[in-house]
Order: sequence, then structure tokens, then C-alpha cells
Amino acid sequence: MNNKQNIIIIGMPGSGKTTFGKALAQRLGRDFYDADDVIVEQEGKTIPELFAISEDCFRDAEVRASQFLADKSGIVVACGGGVVKRSENMDIFKKTGTVFFLDRSPDDIVSDVDVSTRPLLKDGKQKVYDLYDERIALYRNAADYRVPNNKTIEEVLDAFEDLIKDINE
Repeated sequence: MNNKQNIIIIGMPGSGKTTFGKALAQRLGRDFYDADDVIVEQEGKTIPELFAISEDCFRDAEVRASQFLADKSGIVVACGGGVVKRSENMDIFKKTGTVFFLDRSPDDIVSDVDVSTRPLLKDGKQKVYDLYDERIALYRNAADYRVPNNKTIEEVLDAFEDLIKDINE
């Protein structure tokens, strides 16, 4: 296995990062971390509480969590949707990991995800399209690989596994 052994999953809120991260970790026999859960644990505040202080407060916490996770090895990480807003997060993760952009169309996200339960999406469906437009270039630039999420869970997991095998050869 190469030195970029962590699997880092980025993508839009509602793109399936946590779902696929957990399933992939299980398939590969690795530990799974949801970066947002790590932030809550490290900071002792919920994400809405951190955002209530300021988005910068949350983003600072996100950088600390990124560093904490990048120091581990052989893990699968589902990042928060906005992790790409600070390029230093991607620099941190790329030292020990390979970054996968789980790309799901905004149409699929709004038709499938309960936007009311997502802090950044509480403003309604248009917000999903706005975020996608705002972040798509960031996701593409940050990613080592793009995995489209437009098939069954099994097919998307197989696509991940094929890429990971290629990396480790």
C-alpha cells in the first residue's frame, strides 16, 4: 500500500458521502470517520452552534479536524460538503490520502434528500443548485478521482474499489 492510504470522500451535501464511506470502509475492513462528527467531538459544540458563532469558526474547527484525521492511517473519511472552501484542508488530506469526489447531480440530491435536515440546505432546493455551481470547480480541482453517484450503491462501491485497486498497484 502506498503512503496515500487514507480514502477521503468529498462532495455536495446529500451526495452520499457518509452512506458510501461507511459501506466502503466495511468492504475494505477499515475504520470510518465522518468529519462532521469529529468536529463535534473535538469542539464540544454542535455544527449549528459553531455556525451560529460564524462560518469562520466552523471552518477553523474543520481544519483542526482535517489535521486530526490526516494523522491517522488506513481510514475512510466522509468530509463535510464545504471542506473544499479552504484549500488548506485539501492540502492536509492529500499528504496521507487520496481524494475522491462523489459527484451526484443537484437534481438527484433535491429529489432524494430531506433538505430541511441539512443546515446549509434549509433555505430550500435552489440552495442546492447554487452550492453546486459555487463548488463544482472546487470539488473537481481538489479530487484525485471523480466517482459519479448515478447508479446503484453496489455499482458505485465497485467503482470506488476499482479505483482503489489501481492506486495500490
